[in-house]
Amino acid sequence: MSKPILEIKNLRKSFGGVNAVSGVNLTVKEKETLAIIGPNGAGKTTFYNLLSGRMVPSGGSILLNGQDITGLPPHKVSRMGISRSFQINNIFTDFTVRENVEVALTALHKQSRRWYNFASNNRQIQEEAEKILERLALKDLAHQRAGTISYGDKRLLEIAVVLATAPSIVLLDEPTAGMTPEETRKVINLIHNLSSTGEYTFLITEHDMEVVFSVADRIMVMHRGSPLVIGEPEEVRQNPEVRVAYLGEELEEEQSA
Repeated sequence: MSKPILEIKNLRKSFGGVNAVSGVNLTVKEKETLAIIGPNGAGKTTFYNLLSGRMVPSGGSILLNGQDITGLPPHKVSRMGISRSFQINNIFTDFTVRENVEVALTALHKQSRRWYNFASNNRQIQEEAEKILERLALKDLAHQRAGTISYGDKRLLEIAVVLATAPSIVLLDEPTAGMTPEETRKVINLIHNLSSTGEYTFLITEHDMEVVFSVADRIMVMHRGSPLVIGEPEEVRQNPEVRVAYLGEELEEEQSA
């Protein structure tokens, strides 16, 4: 049985008396893929901001491999093994695809201030960048400027940059938002392939239920800042509270199809 890699205890965040995240208790197992779903305003983004260090909790704790990381700033959280992608592309559009990955790799090696010279003269960095791009089917785009590639490939590049930080936990924030069906299938296959290596634990927020039920080992449904249910996909699919609060329309359509 996989050991816990992340333990979240009574995590809370309030804004002016409004509880955006309220008493989240969650244990994430190593190497699992956990999807986090819920309607807009359920607290998913705030929850991610707390995990990645972009916000300081109002209460509760976050333990990574048994070590308390509650309230640490983003760069320290990243160095300890939690890296995050965003709904909006977060890449250097004037750099090439390969240079974007090399920047992340040089930061990992604590050489970010002189990244270009370091990457240009370091064969290990170049080989690592090539392996990551090949894994994400971006190798043929390595020398193109990131701003010129397709939207779907930009999202894949952002995931490549995240992987270049050598994370143990990857937070993917709406990874298929705005993608075509073909691009979405590509991301589903990518997550499956990366999960199968056993190198990563994934937390994924996603509105596309096809993606959620295709990739998740477990699902946490958030409602008004708290977990409504946490369970395996079929358990969540059949839960009457979930159907009423969030999934009902989608599941009724699926059954009548």
